[in-house]
Amino acid sequence: MKRSIFLASAATLALTGLATAGWATAGQASAEKSPAPKNASGAILTNVKAGTPTRMEYELQAKAYIFFIPATGRATFTTDLQPDTYTIDSRVKVTGIADWFVNYDMNIHAEGETRNNELKTRTYVSQNKDGKKNRKVEMEITDTDFTMNANPVFGNLGDPAATTEQVLKTNDPITALITFALEPRAPGADPCGGPIRIFDGRQLTYLHLKNAGTKRVDTPVWTGEAIECHVTMDKIAGYKKGEADNDNLTGIDGPLRMWLAPLENGASVPIKIAADSKKIGDVTLTAKKLRFEPLVTTEAAAGQEMAEN
Repeated sequence: MKRSIFLASAATLALTGLATAGWATAGQASAEKSPAPKNASGAILTNVKAGTPTRMEYELQAKAYIFFIPATGRATFTTDLQPDTYTIDSRVKVTGIADWFVNYDMNIHAEGETRNNELKTRTYVSQNKDGKKNRKVEMEITDTDFTMNANPVFGNLGDPAATTEQVLKTNDPITALITFALEPRAPGADPCGGPIRIFDGRQLTYLHLKNAGTKRVDTPVWTGEAIECHVTMDKIAGYKKGEADNDNLTGIDGPLRMWLAPLENGASVPIKIAADSKKIGDVTLTAKKLRFEPLVTTEAAAGQEMAEN
């Protein structure tokens, strides 16, 4: 989790998760950065629960320089939302950002329940490929308990380790990002929302967001007045003894800054994330792809084929 904290927690957070350009992708002309499609109205999770399966494709890219050598990162998220269940597949690939010159490649899969106001993790699998431990983590969360298996096993589960009661209040990293982006904000509520509660099988973290007003942001997928949120963390459990004293994300000096695009479909998607580091200077993640589209399920496709015949 440490090496992917920029991309999986903040973007996992972002994500995520994931506009005015709900259908725009990198490379499209700025004139196409139009409001979300007309058929996207109300809260997206409410529409999904009402019978409108939806796919969200979301990608964040980062770039920085270490002694004039480029360091890059990319996080992709494909989220399939159905009325009762969801799946998220994500790949986080980092070259020399979080741990300085360390290549990092992680594949993540999450499944769980789709609710009117949130997503809830039931299954989480992560496989990292860092050339060292190459650890695979498998986790199941029920209403009353959780199980976790890691191969190779963790040397320890932190001091203190996460308790069952704590874990049941969390989501896995990518579900946490995507549900943060999709869950509706009540009228008058803080648009930054939070806290974001994350558990990756060992480390349990709360991300706290402070509203810092609005700022005009121009990205490949969205342009307009975005909501600026400052992010700090509370290391609840699963860390080394004494490590919980640092309230900033790994490798970051000061709070992480995140800008949310308030979309017509009810989502508030992180489209830009910035952080400062004494080691490599500024690191910025930018949304390069953000797309919502109808999800054609097996049942729907079969029904359409029967109708045509």
